[in-house]
Amino acid sequence: MIDPRRLRVLRALADHGTVTAAAAALHLTPSAVSQQLVALESEAGHPLLLRKGRRVSLTPAGELLVAHAHVVAAELERAQATLDALASGSSGRVAVAAFASAITQVVAPALAALRERSIELSVRDAEGHESVRLLLDGEIDVAITEEHRTTDRFTRFPLYTEPFDVVLPPGHALNGGPVELTALADEDWVVTLPGNPLRDVVEMACAQAGFTPRIRHTSDDFRAIQALVAAGAGVALAPRNAVRGIPVAGVAPLRRVVAAVRRGSEDHPLIRIVLEVLDRLQ
Repeated sequence: MIDPRRLRVLRALADHGTVTAAAAALHLTPSAVSQQLVALESEAGHPLLLRKGRRVSLTPAGELLVAHAHVVAAELERAQATLDALASGSSGRVAVAAFASAITQVVAPALAALRERSIELSVRDAEGHESVRLLLDGEIDVAITEEHRTTDRFTRFPLYTEPFDVVLPPGHALNGGPVELTALADEDWVVTLPGNPLRDVVEMACAQAGFTPRIRHTSDDFRAIQALVAAGAGVALAPRNAVRGIPVAGVAPLRRVVAAVRRGSEDHPLIRIVLEVLDRLQ
């Protein structure tokens, strides 16, 4: 019989790629993780891992077992939600991670409404890709993130869509009206760091306009991006709720923002109320 607790260890390894990183995510020692994996291989009756130095990869049997582990985890989340609903679950705390402008847009307005229903939010500022990791690791209950960052291990609830605007230095020749992205092909650019999903949006939009942006400066802080642009360091594309700029001519790049929860946990009474309030405030 396979111990479902060991499936959680295998999932963490698949998510993080090394025993050390999986151990950190699970708050275990690397030796404890290794022992659990050895025991799981014995229970499964198949080799699950291919070891290459510090990193490991999954065998076909390991990949198959991880897929089943996702299903088991969702059912356990659903079972816990059902038990909590049975116990009424009328008050408690829900941990939420969101990027800065989403905190302003939806999370902060939800605080008062939820407090009236005896639900406290624990809010953590995290970019979309980071909040997804936190949700996978069980450190938060709800992630406010970009839709394309989510996986089939999450249930998604659409919140809002916002366009990207062009941010230009003072006195720039294109200030004052909608801007064609093609007109910015020869400019220096200020963009977010690699791994930030917003950088992917910017690079894709520029590619569709027929050029690769000449990146000179990077920051994940939109106040810093705005300051760099204002100082003449380059131009930028930024979500409208983060930095107010000039509309893009034609079809603007969009950020679709969702609330994501681990599949199965959407029926938890507290999480369900939080999702309802976030939706109502749109």
